[in-house]
Amino acid sequence: MQSRLDRMPEWQSLKRHAGAVKNRRIDALFDRDRNRFQNFSISAAGLFLDYSKQNIDARTRSLLLDLARATDVEGWRGRLFRGEHVNGTEKRAALHTALRAEGPSADLTPPAALEAARDFQQRMETFVTAIRSGEWRAHGGERIDTVINIGIGGSDLGPAMVARALSPDIADGPEVRFVSNVDPAHLRAALTDADPDTTLFIIASKTFTTQETLSNARGARDWLQAARPGTDIGRHFAAVSSRPDRAREFGIPEENVFPMADWVGGRYSLWSTIGLPIALAIGMPGFRELLRGASAMDEHFLVAPLEENLPVLLALTGIWNRNFRHAASLVIAPYAQRLDLLPPYLQQLEMESNGKGVTREGEAVTWDTCPAIWGVAGTNGQHAFFQQLHQGGEELPVDFVVVARDAGGDAARQRLLVSNAIAQSAALMRGRNVDEVRERMQVDGAPAEEIERLAPHRTFPGNRPSNTIVLDELTPATLGALLALYEHKVFVQGVIWQICPFDQWGVELGKELAANVGRLLAGEVDARGVDGSTRGLVERLTRGGEARD
Repeated sequence: MQSRLDRMPEWQSLKRHAGAVKNRRIDALFDRDRNRFQNFSISAAGLFLDYSKQNIDARTRSLLLDLARATDVEGWRGRLFRGEHVNGTEKRAALHTALRAEGPSADLTPPAALEAARDFQQRMETFVTAIRSGEWRAHGGERIDTVINIGIGGSDLGPAMVARALSPDIADGPEVRFVSNVDPAHLRAALTDADPDTTLFIIASKTFTTQETLSNARGARDWLQAARPGTDIGRHFAAVSSRPDRAREFGIPEENVFPMADWVGGRYSLWSTIGLPIALAIGMPGFRELLRGASAMDEHFLVAPLEENLPVLLALTGIWNRNFRHAASLVIAPYAQRLDLLPPYLQQLEMESNGKGVTREGEAVTWDTCPAIWGVAGTNGQHAFFQQLHQGGEELPVDFVVVARDAGGDAARQRLLVSNAIAQSAALMRGRNVDEVRERMQVDGAPAEEIERLAPHRTFPGNRPSNTIVLDELTPATLGALLALYEHKVFVQGVIWQICPFDQWGVELGKELAANVGRLLAGEVDARGVDGSTRGLVERLTRGGEARD
């Protein structure tokens, strides 16, 4: 059994090093190293990572790489691609990479997984081609023009984010909408102007037991049957599930049920048949390009040495900030409106994966694991929370995601967008000291008394770290590479933190308790034995009066 992380010599060396450089400034590192940008940046799979604005030097990086090797990142990487049980608590593989495997990764992947992946994609291609060509028709003979995907979590966030990001590639396909929240308003909004004669619903649930998804699915079925009594729902419903028997019980014929393997976790599933709405929106060729981009990042992650490995280096900057500079959160700032759903997608990917408090061996961790992940698209964030990033009391690292060229060809506004991203990362690093503030105010002609009064308010500490990830263009291939980059980053951090990044027992607990409370609200069981708050809220919400003892 591997030593606990906090007892490893490599961990202790990093702690001592962090203490020795705690007052180090990032801008001073640039002053000392004329080639710092070149020495702390890397390209792979069509992406470019600039991590030169992190508070690390060559010594820090070397110590972090020592920790990665000591925690056996390379060994775990091989186990991931070989389909071993890297999900130890559920005794499963995590073979989402098999869904896009080419080259060396395909050589490592179990043949049965490769065969299953090809079968899934062939079934998808047949269905997608039939829908988009008009060969597949609804009950009344009409062509499908609206697809409503009903899912939640990984069955919603990934497909919705990709479909939004690749919206310029949606030309001749149906309009795709997404419903996830069990709040009735979400489904109503999706159905407002939908035509029952031309709408197809996809019910995306791995187990076909998710309460929110099934509730919305029943609502959609009721809407269709009320609008068109006697409609064959087999011409208006499809499902993605590992339980085709349950989908059939719902009324969806077997030929409309697309299987999922148990080695594909929900938040890693957009590459699977869960990606059906993506393929319907952009076409199967575009979906395959998405897979190829992810595969290119897989190949890089698999074969590149750790010191030249983009996902590993991204993960290690996060380890440094979280564990040795004690940053409680990570801001995701995509400077592309089409990527506005990237922050919530990464919230699930990172926090559901690595938001754990026990090791793989079941022992309580004594070190920090996943930071809180949050953010919005730039430049909107600059007029909201960036104030805290610049002058707040905490050091909050940022990942800037920048697209160099606009797909619509508006070069002038794209330059404005990109210039804001670059300027923000520079300002976070450099800040502005009080002497600089005074000098600027003197040049502007401010009186001395006004300068002294305002100088503290206009001073910025700087030394705030950031990464900048650059995509030349936002295409299916570059988006695929970007998402695979973050997947592998999360995996590497989970390995280093000695936790399992592929289970989600906290989510399961919430589902269980929600079912229990639902029975209370329905009056099926009494409230004896529950806590006073739950009992009081149930009474308040069911009777509309004051909560009573």
